[in-house]
Amino acid sequence: MNRSSADRLRRLRWVLTAVFTVMNAIGLIVFAWLIIDTDADSGEKQLDLELAKVTSTVVRLIDRDGEAVVTSLIPTDEINQKCPQFAVLPGDTGSGFDDHLSERECVRMDPAVLRDLAVRATSSGREVFGYRTGLEGQTVRVRAQPFRGESGYLGAVVAVGNAEPTLRNHDRLVVWVVVAAAVLIGSLALAGHLIATRAIRPAVAALEQQEVLLAETAHDLRTPVAALRALAETALRNPTQRGDLLPRTVRLASRMGSIIDGLLVRARLAAGVERLAAQPVWLDQLVTGVVDETPHGGAQVTVTAAPCKVMADPTLLQRAIGNLLDNAIRYGRQPNQPAIVHISVAGGRVTVADNGPGVEGDFADEAFDRFRTGSGSSGLGLSIVRWVATAHGGTLSVYNAEDAGAIFELALPVIP
Repeated sequence: MNRSSADRLRRLRWVLTAVFTVMNAIGLIVFAWLIIDTDADSGEKQLDLELAKVTSTVVRLIDRDGEAVVTSLIPTDEINQKCPQFAVLPGDTGSGFDDHLSERECVRMDPAVLRDLAVRATSSGREVFGYRTGLEGQTVRVRAQPFRGESGYLGAVVAVGNAEPTLRNHDRLVVWVVVAAAVLIGSLALAGHLIATRAIRPAVAALEQQEVLLAETAHDLRTPVAALRALAETALRNPTQRGDLLPRTVRLASRMGSIIDGLLVRARLAAGVERLAAQPVWLDQLVTGVVDETPHGGAQVTVTAAPCKVMADPTLLQRAIGNLLDNAIRYGRQPNQPAIVHISVAGGRVTVADNGPGVEGDFADEAFDRFRTGSGSSGLGLSIVRWVATAHGGTLSVYNAEDAGAIFELALPVIP
C-alpha cells in the first residue's frame, strides 16, 4: 500500500524512538552492570576484611618455641567465642601441634575442607581465600593465613564466615537495579517518543498542508476546467457563438485564478504568515454571482435572496458557496432525476437545499471530515466550506428536510 510522505514521516518517529531508547538502554545496562559488579566486590572485600581481622589476631596469639607451636593464649581471648569461627591447623611440613578450633561453631564445615586450605596456604606461603560450601549447603567465605616457625611455615589459621546475608543483600540489589533500569528505559522510551513526535509534528503538518493543498486544487479546479472545456468545444463547433462564449470563458478563467489564489491564501493562513483579507461584502450579490457562473448540468437552481452585508474575504467566500452548490448539484438528487436546488440568503445565512436522499445520521456528524463523505466523493468540498466558515467566525450545519433532501446552512456574522 502506498503511503503519503506525512505517513512515512510519522513512521520515522518510531525509528527515532527506537534509536533513542536503544542508545540509552545500552548506557543504563552498562551503568547497572557497574553498580552490580561494584556491590559484589564491596561485599567480598567486607567479608575478607572481617576474616583478615580474625586470622591476623589469632596469628599474633600463637606462640612459637623453636618448632613447637603453643596455642594456649588463644582460649583466653574473646575472639575464640565470636563469629567468624576459625581453626589453627598444621600444614604438610610434619609439624606435630594439635588442631585448635574456636569454641563457637557459626557454620558447620567439613574438616577436610579446612585442612586442605591450611595445607595449600602453608605450602605456598601465601594467603588462600575464596568461597566454599558448608555442610548445610550454605555459601561461606574462607581465608587461610599461614604462620612461620624457625624452619619455615608450620601451619595456617583458617577463618570461616557465613556469606549468605551478604549474597542475599547483593541479590536484592540486583533485583532493584534491574527493575529501576527497566522503568528508566520505559520512561526514556516514552520521553523519546514524545520528543520525536514533537520534533516531527511541524514537518508532518507542513506535508499534510501541502498534500491537502494539492488535493483541494484538483477538487476546486475540476468544475471550472470542465466548464471551460465545454465552452471551448462549443466555440469550435459553432464559430458564430464565439462572441457570446468569450466573456464566459474569460470569467471562468478568472474564477480559476481566484480559486488558486484562495488556496494559496488558505495555505498561508494555516501557516500563520497571512491574515484574512476581510472586507464588507453584500452576501446576496456574491451568492447570485456564484450561481450564475456555476454550470448547472441540467439541475434546476433557484435563488431567493434578501440584501445583507457580512465582513468576509470575498475570494474564500465565493469558493465556499461554489462548493456547497456543486455538492448539491452532484449528489442532491433522486436516481435518474435532475437535481433541484434552492438557495436562500437572509440575515447572513446561506441555505442550500436539495431534493436528494438526504444524509444519514453518522454522515451528518462526519460530513465535514476531509476525504470522508457518504456519496463516494473526496469530501474536500464540505471540509473547505467548514474551514471558511470557522475562519470567519461562522458555522456550517447540515440536516435533513422534513420531506426529502439535505439542507446545508452557512451562517456568518452580519454587519449591522
